[in-house]
Amino acid sequence: MPRYEFRCRACGDTFEVSRPMAEAGDPARCPQGHDDTVKLLPTVAVTGGAQAPAAPRAGGCCGGGCCS
Repeated sequence: MPRYEFRCRACGDTFEVSRPMAEAGDPARCPQGHDDTVKLLPTVAVTGGAQAPAAPRAGGCCGGGCCS
């Protein structure tokens, strides 16, 4: 089951809630009992050695095959 992170605007506490994706946007009550909470955006770490595709080596408007 997915976990969603929330922050309480009243006390500043950050907490997680496990719930089905269908309920992802539902409000959450903080562990201290406050109702004024906001769902935080997930953070994603992206690492790796991916590179942009190489540019074509032939010139011209269509790769050099039909242009003079």
